[in-house]
Amino acid sequence: MPNQAPLLLRHHRPFIAFWLARIFTASGFQMLTVAIGWNLYQLTGNVLDLGLVGLVEFAPRVLFMLHTGHVADRYDRRKVAAICQSLQAMIALALVIGSATDNVTREMIFILAFLLGAARSFEMPTTQALLPSIVPAALFPRAVAAAQSAQQSATIVAPALGGLLYAFGSVWVYGPTVLLYVIACCLMLNLPARQTPLNKGKATMDSLLAGIRFIRSRPDILGAISLDLFAVLLGGATALLPVFAKDILLTGPWGLGLLRSAPAVGALLMSLWLARFAVERKVGRVMFTAVGVFGVATIAFGLSTSFWFSLAVLVVLGAADMISMVIRASFVQLETPDEMRGRVSAVNGLFIGASNQLGEFESGLTAHWFGTVPAVVMGGVGTLLVTGVWIKLFPTLANRDRMHEPVDAAKT
Repeated sequence: MPNQAPLLLRHHRPFIAFWLARIFTASGFQMLTVAIGWNLYQLTGNVLDLGLVGLVEFAPRVLFMLHTGHVADRYDRRKVAAICQSLQAMIALALVIGSATDNVTREMIFILAFLLGAARSFEMPTTQALLPSIVPAALFPRAVAAAQSAQQSATIVAPALGGLLYAFGSVWVYGPTVLLYVIACCLMLNLPARQTPLNKGKATMDSLLAGIRFIRSRPDILGAISLDLFAVLLGGATALLPVFAKDILLTGPWGLGLLRSAPAVGALLMSLWLARFAVERKVGRVMFTAVGVFGVATIAFGLSTSFWFSLAVLVVLGAADMISMVIRASFVQLETPDEMRGRVSAVNGLFIGASNQLGEFESGLTAHWFGTVPAVVMGGVGTLLVTGVWIKLFPTLANRDRMHEPVDAAKT
């Protein structure tokens, strides 16, 4: 029953531990992102550097994509995630030491951004593959939404807190993130052990490419994750928020923190709604509509010169993005066998990373060429064009009715 599912999740201890770990991990990452972006822009004043940070952080996803999924399928997913979180804690500690000694440089930020991207490239598919083994399949769509509500809750508070703490010095931002990652690591290690046998096979090219072949064999899955790739790749403007905050909306670090938090407000409200009332019918139409709203909101944000209107538009943008994300994540995981979830999640993570980190580079590059406002507006228009094209390319996805049924069943 829809009204009973949230209560079941709240009383499911392994999920609660997973949920809390997501809060602490997301909080640490968001605080690092705000501080690194502002710190770098203060050091260089170059908008292109903001895009380059996204490119550097994305590079490990490409370099290690095939291996991240195999690691998630072969080794204890709890330990893999914990190791990744420990590495991120050490990255934050390095920034603490660098800030305390006034030795943070442009080159240091790029190196640590690469290491941060490497840790997250292994962590993301591992945690995505871990969740289905924690909750029953019937509760999984709501568990995805609830897990996202944890991340978005942290994303609301952490960037604003990070921007506020940065006013006292960057070390006041980097320091708490070390503790946040350590707590997340401990929670992850306390999750129940994996019940299905580990994949003991060697990392052959055939096994590494299995995730790609699986996605290619499922047009709905391919269409959904590629839609997210190109829509967010073009429409994402988060890398340019320091420029909007400082030069267009005329605010400071606190304003940047609020701008970064605004999409999470919309995403949190929507995830709480979806955790209670999951989308169960006409999921294809709902997803495409949400992506279209995302594009319109991006255009509105690019044209805005009002700080408060910009915040409101970003709230709408975050809510629309959450709808498509929950639909996509739910049926990708539910239609994938457990022994392949790591490899499929790795490919999905590459698409997500490309739409976010590579999208940041695209935003920085187009802003460098055409200006900040034109870059964001063109990105929003591009998102709308991609939505229309994908409806034509993947008609079964656009007409998909239910979340869980096979593609053929959707036609009956």
